[in-house]
Amino acid sequence: MNTEVRLSFIRKVSFADGHPFGDVGPYERWLGTASFALDPNDSANTNIVDLEYAPQNAKGLVEFTADLEIMKPVDLSKGNHRILYDVNNRGNKTALGSFNDAPRVPDPLSLADAGNGYLMRKGYTVVISGWQGDLLPDPRLIVAELPEGLKDGKPLQGTIRQEFIANDKGVLSMPLSGHRVIRSYEPTNPDCATLTVRELETQQRQPVPRDEWSFSTVSADLTGSLKVTPSSTHLYMKNGFQPGHIYELIYDTQGSRVMGLGMVGIRDLLSFLRYEDVDADGVPNPLAGAIEKTYTYGQSLSSRTVRQFIYDGYNVDPSGRKVFDAVYPHVSGGGRLFMNIRFAQVGRFPRQHEEHQWPSEWYPFAYSAVPDPFTENLDAVLKRPDTDPLVVHTHTNTEYWQRHASLGHTDPRNGDDLDIPDNVRMYVIASAQHGGANPGEGDFTQQLSNQMSNGPTLRAALSLMDRWATDGNPPPASRVPRRADNTLAYPEDVLANYPSIPGFNLPPSPSRLPKYDYGPDFDKGFITEHPPTPVAGQEYSLQLPVVDEDGNDIAGIRTPDIQAPVGTHTGWTLRKEGVAKDDFFSLTGSFVPFARTKKEREAVNDPRLSIEERYSSHDDYVTAITEATKKLLADELLIQEDADRYIEAAKKRNPLDPKVPLLPLALGVN
Repeated sequence: MNTEVRLSFIRKVSFADGHPFGDVGPYERWLGTASFALDPNDSANTNIVDLEYAPQNAKGLVEFTADLEIMKPVDLSKGNHRILYDVNNRGNKTALGSFNDAPRVPDPLSLADAGNGYLMRKGYTVVISGWQGDLLPDPRLIVAELPEGLKDGKPLQGTIRQEFIANDKGVLSMPLSGHRVIRSYEPTNPDCATLTVRELETQQRQPVPRDEWSFSTVSADLTGSLKVTPSSTHLYMKNGFQPGHIYELIYDTQGSRVMGLGMVGIRDLLSFLRYEDVDADGVPNPLAGAIEKTYTYGQSLSSRTVRQFIYDGYNVDPSGRKVFDAVYPHVSGGGRLFMNIRFAQVGRFPRQHEEHQWPSEWYPFAYSAVPDPFTENLDAVLKRPDTDPLVVHTHTNTEYWQRHASLGHTDPRNGDDLDIPDNVRMYVIASAQHGGANPGEGDFTQQLSNQMSNGPTLRAALSLMDRWATDGNPPPASRVPRRADNTLAYPEDVLANYPSIPGFNLPPSPSRLPKYDYGPDFDKGFITEHPPTPVAGQEYSLQLPVVDEDGNDIAGIRTPDIQAPVGTHTGWTLRKEGVAKDDFFSLTGSFVPFARTKKEREAVNDPRLSIEERYSSHDDYVTAITEATKKLLADELLIQEDADRYIEAAKKRNPLDPKVPLLPLALGVN
């Protein structure tokens, strides 16, 4: 049977102060709740871990709820009849920030909150719902309320592992979840818990004496004196957490939610909005009859959600109807999202330094079928041709160095290029960082942050995806670094050929990917090995984009910032001394400006040409940017409004003027 879906709206507000967006007109936001009652015996639901332990109502159905927001044209007939489902990231909206260059605010209402208005001008109906079931209730977040599993009427028991890294001095207490908005699993046997510390991920774990830490939190009284209070949700270090060091807590807990329900909630909500006229109580679907196509966009954690959604077969509803016509995962790396497990910790994700051993990058990595070199398995992310969606997938340089992106389009047995399926387009934004124009952590990193904007490429990609799904006109061929044209190589070769930039340290290697043993029932959704152990002789071989003489990626979509550069851009940046020196800092990139003059360059032996050697005048620089936009427009990898923004930004910034900071042009795009 189909899941019973019920909608309840408690608030309807005007968006952007009633501003009309071109021919589409004004927008409005509907805010409320989606309620679900799901048949646990339906074959479409049987792969949900611990579903058999979820409480059932009188009809034998499992109930759960999710926050819901619909942002739509007031007059739906003037929209483009397409849903863009925004897979929220830890409860935060992403689509307006990604495509509209809008500020990331929890309750967008004003015209300023619409950013450049791109999605509205195109007529999209943006739908957002809760799916992540471990978020704490917070009016600023989109959350899901998922049931706890009960065995014989008692909470499920287990052991979990959590990492803590303080990026500030003087931190005394941290939530057990590692994040203030994520629900903590409470200890059931505190005296048996163990805590270790190490500065680098590759070092041996050192036990932290039990009298140096406790399950407690810290607060200040009226006099400013610190008060330590026992807490079942916080970890306290008597002498504070050492910044940059990795603390690992292993402890017993209880109360696991049936987290896999979050995925089926996405499936059943979007199916309802697309196909049904009324909900289970006869309440009208506010989008009934107005939707012709459904798309989804996910960024980072949310993009891994999209890939897992497809892999698990959720792009078809219990009635056999396709849910999404096309999907857009952005900056997933080679990973998927392991939330359909007991004691899921959805917000965790592996990097070289942080959470390195968390299972996210796990075979299969590629959309096309290729054997796992360490097993007899043959698998792929896409494997259901009748219901698989079209895929447009974008990466940045960060995903190659930190998130094993090369495995998404190379053979893990020998490193050879894979054929990307006909229904997939994959593009790399050359030399960009994971989070786009977000600043880095200057107190912890060795270089300036790479503040290139990814927005122009994202808007072009969405436009191409819509055209593809609408009339079958495919986007341009994928643009990824490849072995065949020597733009992808093994790390030692890439590092050996990096330009020797004064004061710019290179990493020893990318984030490596050994295969870990998480226990015998990991494939069934249970992690029992804490900490996991590397499997001897089983490590996936990774490759990296090859760079040019400036240290910028050769392959991929080279934005105007890279075609007419003012510096070197990377998708990685290194930590400073004392905070795990030369390990990567999270997913942040670097920017190293060129010398302004030939004399300055030669004085420090910088091999990269100076600004004055590249551009004879400000007009020459503007011409170079203009020519770069023309190439991208001809290749359909840039839209006209963004080309105009790049050119206008170049006109306002003369890189030859010593008073003008040398920064990525894309700051002027946002």
